[in-house]
Amino acid sequence: MNAEIANIVEIFFKINKIVNPTYIINIETATEICSIGLSKNGKTIALREQSQPNIHSQMVLPAIDELLQEANIDKKDLNAVAVSEGPGSYTGLRIGTSTAKGLCYALEIPLIAISTLKIIAYGTLVKQNKQVFYCPMIDARRMEVYLAIFDNQLNMLQEVHNEIIDDDSFASILNEKTIVFCGNAVEKVKPILGKYPNAIFENIQCSADYMSFLSWQQFNNQQFVDLAYFEPFYLKAFQSAVSKVKGLK
Repeated sequence: MNAEIANIVEIFFKINKIVNPTYIINIETATEICSIGLSKNGKTIALREQSQPNIHSQMVLPAIDELLQEANIDKKDLNAVAVSEGPGSYTGLRIGTSTAKGLCYALEIPLIAISTLKIIAYGTLVKQNKQVFYCPMIDARRMEVYLAIFDNQLNMLQEVHNEIIDDDSFASILNEKTIVFCGNAVEKVKPILGKYPNAIFENIQCSADYMSFLSWQQFNNQQFVDLAYFEPFYLKAFQSAVSKVKGLK
């Protein structure tokens, strides 16, 4: 492709984004915060969040209607719905998934699923912007957390799993690498992992705001899930007994 044609193609895509913007509803109900956002071309243009307990089922649909009214667009203008797929609260994930599926079926638009831990990692990466490892954590019970480890390009280095945090957790990694721990389990693990100089803690909560770019990216790459068969990632079957994160392979 010569330079002249390349310029024409680039101009076409810029015009297309203006004429045909991509609107996505982002639903995050995996944690104690119920967060609903509306994005346009990867940027949040309206957001509703509430941390009141047991509010998810009452808030999701009214919040979506409010966001659309605020942005002055109709449901038929939506291009996709994105949902935080877990791990997290069983009830919250069910509410978010059923709402997302209902909208997609009714509007005949695709469903996008994004790892809840990746959403937290992205939000922290935007704030920190450091070439370190990122370990988002979601509180499970007692000293157990759901976690994964990402690099600064959001490549997953440790798969999503549940872990009981003890004095040996992350020891071999933290002796060599800096890890930013983030999510709603940070305050719980900080007294244990805070002894390591390479441990950084960010109390970043999961938010639909952090989903906007990720969902737009997946939309452009046509990374959709099967609407009929998609289920949230609960991560409840496995019972942690021994710490797994000793080092990266």
